[in-house]
Amino acid sequence: MKLMPSLKQKKRYIVFEIISEKKFLLSEIKSEVERALLLFLGQLGLCKSAPLFVDEKFNPEAQKFTLKVNHKYVNEVKAALALSKSIKNTPIIIKSVTVSGTLKKASTKL
Repeated sequence: MKLMPSLKQKKRYIVFEIISEKKFLLSEIKSEVERALLLFLGQLGLCKSAPLFVDEKFNPEAQKFTLKVNHKYVNEVKAALALSKSIKNTPIIIKSVTVSGTLKKASTKL
């Protein structure tokens, strides 16, 4: 039995860019994003926002990555990552590039 479309979770794709002197691996970025979201949203907010990395949409040269989140928690996720200040003691700035409802449109900004 399939789920009705009205009951499916609505999602948004957010493209983030890391501004730093050093290039980071995807695993380092994932751990920092998880830490920042857990610190800002807590466990309940983390479960409700349902963040998911889109691994194939990672640009290591430009240090851009895509995150899929619930449509109600877009602003909270953007705020949580904006408050992140370092990865492995290297100062960083994480800024959101765009928010999209489709992965195809979000991938044009990578």
